[in-house]
Amino acid sequence: MYSNLEELTSHEVFYYFAEISKIPRGSGNEKAISDYLVRFAEERNLEVVQDSALNVIIKKDATTGYENVPTVIIQGHMDMVCEKNQDTIHDFEKDPLQLRIEGDMLYATDTTLGADNGIAVAYALALLDAEDIPHPTLEVVITTEEETTMNGALAVDAAHFKGEILINIDSEEDGKLLVSSAGGVHVTQVLPIKWENTTEHEVAHSIRIKGLKGGHSGISINKERGNSNKILGRVLHELSTEFQYSIQQINGGLKPNAIPREAEATVFIQQEDVEQIKKKIDKYNDILKNELQFSDPKVSIVFEKTDISSSNVFAKETKHKAITSLLLIPHGVQGMSMAIEGLVESSTNLGVVTTTDTSITFESEIRSSVKSVKSYMVTQVRTIAEMLECEVLIDSDYPEWPYNPDSKAKKLFEETYKEKYGKEMEVIAVHAGIECGVFIEKIPGLDAISIGPDIFLVHTPDEHISIPSTINNWEYFIYTLKRMKDLL
Repeated sequence: MYSNLEELTSHEVFYYFAEISKIPRGSGNEKAISDYLVRFAEERNLEVVQDSALNVIIKKDATTGYENVPTVIIQGHMDMVCEKNQDTIHDFEKDPLQLRIEGDMLYATDTTLGADNGIAVAYALALLDAEDIPHPTLEVVITTEEETTMNGALAVDAAHFKGEILINIDSEEDGKLLVSSAGGVHVTQVLPIKWENTTEHEVAHSIRIKGLKGGHSGISINKERGNSNKILGRVLHELSTEFQYSIQQINGGLKPNAIPREAEATVFIQQEDVEQIKKKIDKYNDILKNELQFSDPKVSIVFEKTDISSSNVFAKETKHKAITSLLLIPHGVQGMSMAIEGLVESSTNLGVVTTTDTSITFESEIRSSVKSVKSYMVTQVRTIAEMLECEVLIDSDYPEWPYNPDSKAKKLFEETYKEKYGKEMEVIAVHAGIECGVFIEKIPGLDAISIGPDIFLVHTPDEHISIPSTINNWEYFIYTLKRMKDLL
């Protein structure tokens, strides 16, 4: 296939993927990539709009013979999840991704790859740049902050669009046609900290959870992978039943929509308890390796002395509420769909725990394909917070994408797949937030589907994309655009 990056980037899609991989584009840091997209359009004399949320809309006229075909909206998002291991040196604010090929897969070195959703941007740019691909009038919209709040899509002005069909390129399984997704909401519990001073006989140690696989909190939530924040809560609770100790800080996870892989607490313990606590943690290591032997066989708890200059620790009341929060805030699958076999209907992910000078925050991503169930799960978290006298913040509430059995786009994509490959395409729904739901709510009657190549271990430093699948999916995509005449 391709033995090096120079050969790979001779393909139009991977050329643009490599170009955008040079531009830092974590959620909330999209100005540079947004400006790049605007320059791209202006250099090709294409109509372009950059709105206040930094979303970019690029329009291209239909090719000859396609002037009367319904306008098509091509959609993806420009931001990526920025994940790395703690010992990896990489500044996501300024450093380019370091791409590498292993076999027929493309990786970034020790960081997330950003194929979610850089591949949509690459497809769109390759299509807009091409002069030999037949297509209807195109309205390409690349949004911001999809991975955190969906505020980009929520801010889009529907008046910019005349499109009747939406092709979202944010799916992650080649040969599968995505036709429905879950809605979601970001919920943050804020626990005020009361501080006190530790005693001079207590020694600072760190308790660190590591070695977990993590993953996308929607796609991977049914894989029963360990959550480092929840595990840390269990460990801290177990220690509190036998030992007197203090906590100075608890931190875990990086993104609400990524299952947390690492978490750490700084604790102060009596010197005479150190060996007994070490033995207790060794036993708990064995417990976790047994519980997670199939999902996270490399899980470990690291207990070691650490140098801390501050003697401030949580007051006993704060310590109790922090541990209780870690234990009680829900995580994992909350319900399975009775309509689609194997589909998670509802879930929640305790993704991020952060200690500041004034508070401990617990961030959860709640998802459901049923609006009323999503609301009920928010009520559960709110009730736990109220019981512990915590504040609750709710944002980034985005709608579900309901299944449309009468979709003409669905029918066309199924037909072209069978023509091209001689087999039926699998139609699926996904337990993740897809922007289709937002656009359908904004543009009544919009007919939407989602496609994409095979992407693996998204939202983790091991994220990678199949090179053959990317090319195959691209060819299927442009073949179906050519067949859009059939919708007349």
